[in-house]
Amino acid sequence: MPNLNNFKYLVLLYLLFGTFLSAIAKQPNTNSPIAFIVNKKLYAVTFKRTATEATNDTVYHPDSLHTPHAAVIRSLIIPGLGQLYNRQWWKVPIIYTGLGLLADAVAYNNRYYHEFLALSYYRYFSRTPKSGDKYYTQAQQFAGYTPQQIYDIKDSFRRDRDLSILGFFAAWGLQVIDAYIDAKFRHSYSMDTNLSFRASPVVINQPLYAAQNENGSIIPGIKLIFTFQ
Repeated sequence: MPNLNNFKYLVLLYLLFGTFLSAIAKQPNTNSPIAFIVNKKLYAVTFKRTATEATNDTVYHPDSLHTPHAAVIRSLIIPGLGQLYNRQWWKVPIIYTGLGLLADAVAYNNRYYHEFLALSYYRYFSRTPKSGDKYYTQAQQFAGYTPQQIYDIKDSFRRDRDLSILGFFAAWGLQVIDAYIDAKFRHSYSMDTNLSFRASPVVINQPLYAAQNENGSIIPGIKLIFTFQ
């Protein structure tokens, strides 16, 4: 047959643990007592939660070895170097994929821009390239296009090339900004929240639990004070 005293202490520990979880999940009032009965004796636990002002809840520790300035300089010189400095290596393939696609778009549009620019010169001066000339094949391919169509295609490739160049430098600038923000707000400070608690015995007045108390005029209790800084 199981020992009744052991069972009593197991129940007591279970209730204490459950009450502790309930107390920290909510924000209990100061001196909030909770009572329970074990073997016809009444016990009470009082929880008290104290907190500092909201502006002091978080403690910041400056990291002088990791600076946003260093991250920015590295990203300006070589794209992705600032992210490596911030230990965000997984961003480097994304950066180079984006820059590579934009660089390819610049090269593609620039190539066809110069091609249609040459064809527009031929149309403007009413000339026909000879066999062996640089754009002879293209001139034969677009022989049925009007001069205005050639000009419009040339302008379209020029516009797309210029937009691709702007996009390339914008992407370069964005990775610099990303390196700065990550160094500023993630690595310049480390944050922690200090938690401490103190337990002390207390005596709860009889009238509070008069209806439940059967064996005495005083109730033993434990007061736990949790402090968040």
